[in-house]
Amino acid sequence: MDHEGEAKRTDLMTITRFVLNEQSKYPESRGDFTILLNHIVLGCKYVCSAVNKAGLAKLLGLAGETNVQGEEQKKLDVLSNEVFVNALISSGRTCLLVSEELEEAVFVKPKQRGKYIVVFDPLDGSSNIECGVSIGTIFGIYAAKDKDKVTLDDVLQPGNRMLAAGYCMYGSSCMFVISTGHGVNGFTLDPSLGEFILTHPNIKIPKKGNIYSVNEGNAKNWEKPITEYVDNCKFPQDGSSPKSLRYVGSMVADIHRTLLYGGIFMYPADKKSPDGKLRLLYEVFPMSYLLEQAGGQAFTGKGRALDLVPKKIHERSPVILGSYEDVEHVKAFYAASKANGA
Repeated sequence: MDHEGEAKRTDLMTITRFVLNEQSKYPESRGDFTILLNHIVLGCKYVCSAVNKAGLAKLLGLAGETNVQGEEQKKLDVLSNEVFVNALISSGRTCLLVSEELEEAVFVKPKQRGKYIVVFDPLDGSSNIECGVSIGTIFGIYAAKDKDKVTLDDVLQPGNRMLAAGYCMYGSSCMFVISTGHGVNGFTLDPSLGEFILTHPNIKIPKKGNIYSVNEGNAKNWEKPITEYVDNCKFPQDGSSPKSLRYVGSMVADIHRTLLYGGIFMYPADKKSPDGKLRLLYEVFPMSYLLEQAGGQAFTGKGRALDLVPKKIHERSPVILGSYEDVEHVKAFYAASKANGA
């Protein structure tokens, strides 16, 4: 037995150790955020296990209900939602929860309340479960002004007021990516230890990428700037090499690739969905927060995504996010279109 090798395995930077190190930088901290994050991580581990054995446990297929978005719920959607609602409430650190799967926000009972608000999509990309494509959980964390008098207005805040955001991707490996406002870090689940280990410290998105990610099935409904930008990706006007198209259809998988390799992800407004399709609170905001923290940009077609102020908990928004220079290029097409009166 390699005793030296085994000893080194106990000196790993786990996500708990990482958060505790961050907490030590703030003497006034009581550890509430650390406790909340531990419960989110526990929920991710549980869902990861359920996803891995979904077929064997007969968790695939429809649960017979339809969620607030009009999407038929998978059994895993229902299970994942219950897991995270229970984990977040039992942490004793939350006062208000907003889930993609629930029409109404969940107000935590006064005796169990804490100061944090969590918005989340418990299982993004669940329509891809049967074909084995990566899926994931997305979350964002806010602070309430007063946990005892919390209202819906406390969650209808712009994304720039988020305290933290992240996602957990369930694929060939289980990876947890998070930002608390000081850069982005990625942790990979070691199944033998049951711990998330820091494998991608201080993630920085490349300034420019050679990949664009968009559902081209919607091309006939696109606005002119998007049509022109995508045409330029395929047939660059400056004589450079064309970009490659990569589109999974699972936001977590597409954003994860964009974050690591660079490039751009787009789900723009179009004639069919003038307000966009992705949900602002628990999809657009968390991913925009992460991309900005990694050095990228997030744009709606009109302005910075994180500056939007939601009016409803399930509000939708267009989003264009990715490498800084690539998003700047898209902005140039919008500016030119506006200047021409289009």
